Amino acid sequence: QVQLVESGGGLVQAGGSLRLSCAASGRTFSRYHMGWFRQAPGKEREFVAVISWSGGSTHYADSVKGRFTISRDNAKNTVDLQMNSLRPEDTAVYYCAADNRISYYYTAYQYWGQGTQVTVSS
Repeated sequence: QVQLVESGGGLVQAGGSLRLSCAASGRTFSRYHMGWFRQAPGKEREFVAVISWSGGSTHYADSVKGRFTISRDNAKNTVDLQMNSLRPEDTAVYYCAADNRISYYYTAYQYWGQGTQVTVSS
């Protein structure tokens, strides 16, 4: 079992940067693929990025490609999301998730953090 805690959210101006971090508990962290999702008010939770268990494979939503970077450190049980060139439409609650399958769909993920708010002002 994996427990996830996100941090690093906040308020930033458009064009700015934030780095989100997700800390995982449990000795089996390195076995899980890790995803970042986001949910804006009134909208469905959407895929942002995913990284394979080894870190060797990453995938991004088209809306964040070239601006966001996902990374992980299996020795520290963390997965990060570096967000650059932020836009007001990136405003959402960001969640990290873990599963032993790699997927773009939030329904596929078994373990979730509580979320961290990111607000981008124009």
